[in-house]
Amino acid sequence: MYDKELTVEVLKQILNAAETIMARFEPVKEASDFTGSSMGMEKMDSICMLLIVIGESLKNLDKITERRLLPGYPEIDWKKAIKMRDVITHHYADVNAEAVFNTCKEKIPDLITTINKMLQDMK
Repeated sequence: MYDKELTVEVLKQILNAAETIMARFEPVKEASDFTGSSMGMEKMDSICMLLIVIGESLKNLDKITERRLLPGYPEIDWKKAIKMRDVITHHYADVNAEAVFNTCKEKIPDLITTINKMLQDMK
């Protein structure tokens, strides 16, 4: 059996990062808001850093739960979430503002919902 307390802590880290992304993303209405100004680029950079945090935390979560927890929540494509971390980390110059925008708009809200469900289920 895996360490429940550590699992909850990692889930909270992921939730915090995802909620911070949504707060920073709130004024962004289209992908060009990232690329149209230096402030937009800074916003995208900060969001990408948090996406790295989420991906790394998911890798750790999968490891500490002996790969048992994430498969129980198939509403999220965990492999793609982890892969995004790898792409941002190793190929940052190739990161597409449209991909970051779509991730924030379409994927992060679902991630928040799922992480909250996971935390509830851990109680």
